Amino acid sequence: MRTDDLDFHLPPDLIAQSPAPERSASRLLHYRRADRAMHHRTFADLPQLLRPGDLLVFNDTRVVPARFALRKPGGGYVEALFLAQTSPTHWRVMLKNVGQGVGMTLRFDAAPDLTAVVTEKHEAGEYVIDVTTNEPALQVLARLGRMPLPPYIKRDKIHDPRDADDLARYQTVYANAPGAVAAPTAGLHFTPALFEHLDRRHVERAFVTLHVGLGTFKPVVADTLAAHEMHTESYTLSDRAAAAINRAKRDGRRIVSVGTTATRVLESQPPGDLSSHSGETNICIYPPYQWKHVSAIITNFHLPRSTLIALVAAWVGLDEQRRIYQEAIQHHYRFFSYGDTSLLE
Repeated sequence: MRTDDLDFHLPPDLIAQSPAPERSASRLLHYRRADRAMHHRTFADLPQLLRPGDLLVFNDTRVVPARFALRKPGGGYVEALFLAQTSPTHWRVMLKNVGQGVGMTLRFDAAPDLTAVVTEKHEAGEYVIDVTTNEPALQVLARLGRMPLPPYIKRDKIHDPRDADDLARYQTVYANAPGAVAAPTAGLHFTPALFEHLDRRHVERAFVTLHVGLGTFKPVVADTLAAHEMHTESYTLSDRAAAAINRAKRDGRRIVSVGTTATRVLESQPPGDLSSHSGETNICIYPPYQWKHVSAIITNFHLPRSTLIALVAAWVGLDEQRRIYQEAIQHHYRFFSYGDTSLLE
């Protein structure tokens, strides 16, 4: 399919800059493929919209507070984003405003006694830094880091009064396995109280892990989806999750994926029974697509020309995806990571 088929105009004031005051108070657009009906709900209505026996599949990755500030020897500001720790003192990072950088000594803005030397420069703003501590990167970032919000959520560069709120709200309540640099945002709407309601409705749940990377929100620049070079992300499918999914399929119960990342884990598996394992996926789902495991999807409203909106089009059809998004815009739904969501069944 052509990438420009996924383009649309979104009024800038519909891009959510903060989450709803309460997680489950966000709005929910409910769409049924069977009759093309759309209904406007709130997320707290979800238990009544699901069927007893449905299996919700969540991505339990935990977002690392991966953003941090560095200073050049002359005091200039360097914006940094942690990607991975490759050895006890070596971090793979994205850096802005550092130029060639190799050989430069930088100090952490929030801890001036902690420094890093730029040792390697790679493509697209990626570098390797040698940090003057053997403390694990995740521990350092837990003290000094900020949440890696997408660039369309505007925050002050070095410190913002909303940082503490972002630490809590740009994280699902069930986040478990650290490693993501972006949140699985469809899960941000769930609360412990909502889980209790789902239990009473006999809606089951299972958890997979996919560490969401920077490429998730990257617009497609190729003319077609087939020519797009899809990013690769690591995932884990546990014994418990595989068994729950296999039971649901044998019983003829629905598998409802919570977000595009959980969807990608499920649809990366071959048809038939699933087996536990860890692996990597670069699956790009777009029309036409033959679905193997997913029966319904909960997902936020996505960026134009992205693989995320292509996945929605693969589920409902391109014309219906356009109609759903037009409806959402007309009814002033809030878009993207901190925005409202949809149930597509």
